[in-house]
Amino acid sequence: MAAPGSPDSKSRGRRPVDTGLSKPGEVLREERRLVRDLLHRHGWRLLLVFVGLLLPLWGFAELADEIHEQEAIGFDEPILHFAHGLAAPGLDRFFVILTDIGYLHGVVPIDIVLVLVLLAVRRLRAATFAAVALAGSGLLNVGTKLVFARDRPSLWESITPELTYSFPSGHAMGSATLAWVVVLLAWRTRWRWPVFAVAVPSVLLVGFSRVYLGVHYPSDILAGWAAASVWAAATYLAVFRLHGRPWPEPPNR
Repeated sequence: MAAPGSPDSKSRGRRPVDTGLSKPGEVLREERRLVRDLLHRHGWRLLLVFVGLLLPLWGFAELADEIHEQEAIGFDEPILHFAHGLAAPGLDRFFVILTDIGYLHGVVPIDIVLVLVLLAVRRLRAATFAAVALAGSGLLNVGTKLVFARDRPSLWESITPELTYSFPSGHAMGSATLAWVVVLLAWRTRWRWPVFAVAVPSVLLVGFSRVYLGVHYPSDILAGWAAASVWAAATYLAVFRLHGRPWPEPPNR
C-alpha cells in the first residue's frame, strides 16, 4: 500500500479533467459551430477570395499561357466574325460612342469624381481603396500589354483603329475595375443590387463594343475582366483587411 503523500496515492486520487468534448458527438457539434461562426463572420470575404481572386487568377493564367506560347485561341476568330456580321450604320455609331464612354471620356472621369466624392465625405479608407484600385488597374494594364506585346486583330479594317498592343483590353479592364469598386463599396448598403444591375451590363457592353469594332480579340476582353477582378479584390482585402468595412454598420432597431 502506497504511503500517504506518495506519487502513487496522488495519482489515484486525481480525477480526469473534463474538457467538455469527451464524446465524439460533442466534438462534431463544436466543429460545426466553429464553421458556422467562421462563415457568419467572414463568409462573404471567403466568397470574394474565391470568386473575385482565385477563379479569375486561374482564368487569366490560362489565357496568358496561350498568348505567351503564341497559340491561337479557338473561340477568338469565330466570335469576331459573328460580331462583324452584325455590322450596320446604327450599330457602328452606337458602339463608337459606347467605346468612347467606356474609357477615356466616361470611365476615367467617373474614376476621378468617385475618389473626390469619397474624400469629400471623409471616407478616407474607401477613397484609398478606390484610388489604388482604379489608378493601379491602369498602370497594370499598360505594363501587361508591354509584357505580352500581342498584336491587334486584323481580320478587317476597323473604323476605330488602335496602335497599342492588344492583351489585355484596357477598356475591359478599366470598366470592370470601376464596376468592382462601386459594387464592393455598395455591397453592405441598400444600393448594392441596383449598382450591380447597372454595372454588369455596362461592363459587358463595353467589352463587346471592342470586339464589334474589331480592335480586340474576345480573349483580350476576358483577360481584362479577370485582371480587373483580381486587382480590385486584392486591393479591397488589403485596404479593409479582415474586419474593416467601407461604411459604418447601421444602428440596431
